[in-house]
Amino acid sequence: MEQRLLHTPEGVRDIYDGECERKLTLQNHLHEIMKRYGYRDIETPTFEFFDVFSREVGTTPSRDLYKFFDREGNTLVLRPDITPSIARAAAKYFNGETAPFRFCYVGNTFINNSSYQGHLKETTQLGAELIGDNSVDSDAEVIAMTIESLLRAGLKEFQVSIGHVEFFGSLLREAGIHAEVAEELRRLISNKNNFGVEELLEEQQIPENLKQLFIQLPKLCGDMEVLESARTMTHNEGALAALNRLEEIYNILCIYGIERYVSFDLGMLSKYMYYTGVIFRAYTFGTGDAVVKGGRYDGLLGHFGKEAPAIGMVVVVNQLLNALERQKIAVPSAKTPVLLHYCKENREETLRKADAMRREGIYVALVPER
Repeated sequence: MEQRLLHTPEGVRDIYDGECERKLTLQNHLHEIMKRYGYRDIETPTFEFFDVFSREVGTTPSRDLYKFFDREGNTLVLRPDITPSIARAAAKYFNGETAPFRFCYVGNTFINNSSYQGHLKETTQLGAELIGDNSVDSDAEVIAMTIESLLRAGLKEFQVSIGHVEFFGSLLREAGIHAEVAEELRRLISNKNNFGVEELLEEQQIPENLKQLFIQLPKLCGDMEVLESARTMTHNEGALAALNRLEEIYNILCIYGIERYVSFDLGMLSKYMYYTGVIFRAYTFGTGDAVVKGGRYDGLLGHFGKEAPAIGMVVVVNQLLNALERQKIAVPSAKTPVLLHYCKENREETLRKADAMRREGIYVALVPER
């Protein structure tokens, strides 16, 4: 029993010593970038009412939530995603205001999914949300802040892949296929399963040109030429509007001078159904998962009583730390403290010396001699 108590449950771990210091240092660096862009801190509870993350909101499936009850019998959950919590708080405290709001946060999320092979069930997320602005400039700002954050972390080689959920969504509405088939098609495209897409669509009665576009969708990723190529494949107004939005974002990112870190992926889809427009993910060497995720969610605040557009991003701190370590990019940890040994005879002198050193910003640890 005593030995078992020394171990953590599956999917969580202790972070200590130099690793913990590096993590906190990295978080401070990223937080500083967000503050420079005008984002202000917000903190929401670690657990919320179940309805904040319900199916209607479009976040994590119920089976993957850690659920429990309070004394009144209300169903509560550990947050699997911080964005809905920010949306709830913004709707509550800023319901009558229309000016854009910029929030940033850091906190842990919890997903109870046994299929996460090697993934932690508790992860740290550091993110930002821009609420009340539906302009293309706000899309570009959040993506630019993402790129600057990764540069500040020390990465030199990474790519922010950008898509738009309405490109696929508009084509899906045009196809008019059954909801279950649409969900399977979404899954296959997300997994870049070209053969699976083709096999699924063989049984569907949809126009041949639309069928071919769905089949090509997992391959439509790359530079600006991808957008031009996609324009020749459809006359769907919603899909074309999505392509135009992506091009506008790219032009603004060129003004920032960071276009070399950007690519497009028209087959990018998210498991979070609250996204309504541009979505993006940042990838680098050393991890197969995205180190940053984000997107526009113009309908999410409406679930909480405030109609307002919004876009946000989140850094998956654990993934970013892993990538930095595998790329051998050092994250400076705190200074090693100076050890001052003392005994009873020189205690007063040593304590005064330690106090003076600390006032000068030197880290000092006292070591009494026995």
